[in-house]
Amino acid sequence: MTDIFELLKGKPGDADYEKKGVIVQGITGSYGSVHAKQMISYGTNVVAGVTPGKGGQKFEETVPIYNSMQEAVDATNAKISILFVPAKFFLGAAKDALNSGIKLLVAIPEHVPIRDTMEALDLAKQKGAVIIGPNTPGIMIPELIKIGIMPPMPFKAGKIAVLSKSGTLLYEISDALTNAGFGQSITIGIGGDPVNGTRLIDAFEMVKDISDLEGLVIVGEIGGDSEEMLAQKIIDLGFKKPTVAYIAGRAAPKEKRMGHAGAIVMGNYGSAESKVSMFNKANIPVAKRPSEVPVLLAGKMEK
Repeated sequence: MTDIFELLKGKPGDADYEKKGVIVQGITGSYGSVHAKQMISYGTNVVAGVTPGKGGQKFEETVPIYNSMQEAVDATNAKISILFVPAKFFLGAAKDALNSGIKLLVAIPEHVPIRDTMEALDLAKQKGAVIIGPNTPGIMIPELIKIGIMPPMPFKAGKIAVLSKSGTLLYEISDALTNAGFGQSITIGIGGDPVNGTRLIDAFEMVKDISDLEGLVIVGEIGGDSEEMLAQKIIDLGFKKPTVAYIAGRAAPKEKRMGHAGAIVMGNYGSAESKVSMFNKANIPVAKRPSEVPVLLAGKMEK
């Protein structure tokens, strides 16, 4: 699998910096254009945009637009793409990216048909590529690169990795961490659709070996079993870095979808109790409120 952290870390002057450029699919759309501007202003190396029928134009007078991903990749050698298209166009755009050699695809649209997501994931596996999302706020290394829709204010460079199902909770908890003096080495929003290209356990694999990692924060929610799988993985590996968690939706009624398409409890499957119990087995304290996360983390780090 592609080393995502290394792929994102490029700085101007690096020999392979051009390969770490980002292509924006749907760059001329109302949503894509707003966030492309914000990514550029943050310092993200946006090297091309793709909108069929608008090839040859320029975005913000500097970023070339191409009709297809193959043209954009051939011109830029980029390996990263972010996808701003409606859910019904996700599969076609994802195939276009993956077949062109993209190794990291950040998929913003939500409510993508499960069958389409599964087909895109199968192709990504064949190509040795990674999909973040669908329904993700994105991925970032604070103060270096932002690929997504997250506001920059809550985040500060540091040594804590944050993995989150929720976008807004990713911002809120990162802000609480920042205010408590815990900067972030990387933050990954895995997305809230029922099927995601990157599960919590996959995101953990991406960050667990970061050389200067000092701690991990897991932001989960009701629905599915990805939190339980991650807790078991942490137990099996004997992962010792200070780790804390937060689970959204503790008071949610059963068999009623809450917010995200994947946030639903069926019987005991996907319940907050199941997730908290498994984290407790892994010696991972679970905050009752987002503001408690840095307090618990500080306690774990002191020990």
